[in-house]
Amino acid sequence: MDTLQHMRIFSRVVEAGSFTAAARHLNATTASMSRAVSELETHLRARLLNRTTRRIALTEAGERYLRRCLEILAYVDQAEAEAGDAHARPSGKLKVHSVSGFGQHYVMPMISRYQQQYPTVQVDLTLAQRVPDLLDEGYDVSIVLAPDLPDSGLMSQRLGSAFSIACASPVYVEKHGMPQDPSDLAHHVSLRLITTVSRPDQWVFDGPDGPETFDLKPSPFSVNVAEAMAVAIRENMGIGVLPTSSALSYLQAGTLVRVLPNYTMQNLNVYALYPSRQYLDAKIRTWIEFLRDHLPARLAADAASLRALVDLQSCVTSREATCSRAI
Repeated sequence: MDTLQHMRIFSRVVEAGSFTAAARHLNATTASMSRAVSELETHLRARLLNRTTRRIALTEAGERYLRRCLEILAYVDQAEAEAGDAHARPSGKLKVHSVSGFGQHYVMPMISRYQQQYPTVQVDLTLAQRVPDLLDEGYDVSIVLAPDLPDSGLMSQRLGSAFSIACASPVYVEKHGMPQDPSDLAHHVSLRLITTVSRPDQWVFDGPDGPETFDLKPSPFSVNVAEAMAVAIRENMGIGVLPTSSALSYLQAGTLVRVLPNYTMQNLNVYALYPSRQYLDAKIRTWIEFLRDHLPARLAADAASLRALVDLQSCVTSREATCSRAI
């Protein structure tokens, strides 16, 4: 027996004043209305209505039960309205994960702009290197960087691509020289950034002639956070690899220079992962749509800025070489 439906029929019969009137409201038959109330009485083992051929009347038990039915049905209607509203209007807490450096550089500004558009959404952002279990840990969306995605049963939205570059400090380059190709790195100090998407003992460059692999010597320093690696490079400790999100501001400020500017590393796709496409909560749907509409342009703008810096660095190098020959 569908108890909730039978409660609805019972309350409607009482409200309408007869089985026939209730049947008209619910687009059903009078017999089905009467049968539903009888089944409810059998289930409760209590008489709810006194019936005559002309009218119905609540029993004492029926009056008590009706009060409870109306309370319960009101709560159910409210719960359904709230659930339906969650599908239609963004609100509540949005729990987001992102890898650390990418999250600071890209996701935080996206959250600020998103909340200007949807101020009723509270965002709970976690920055971590590991990818969480979305279902077990209760995340709505995880933003990850990977060459491709394993079959996990999660939904995904590709948002663009990102890559890493080799960097050094101006002081280091002045003291030790600028490598011209990956093989020259054998004469330099290499700092290791430990990530989940690359081998700790190799750098794989994507250059004009395709992939080139450089086997790292034992390193005097390794770390698993890009921001810490940026500090080590700025402190003249050696050459290190940084995601463009962590390197760009330092390159623009001149506190870092790009090494091997014709080469990139760790070319990765950016994905938003979320649990389900069906009946997707409005705050999740609008957040993913917002990322899809705005993040690719931000990634493209940073890539263009990086190209401009490479061109500027090349011009400066060319001028210096010309001046040296003239002298």
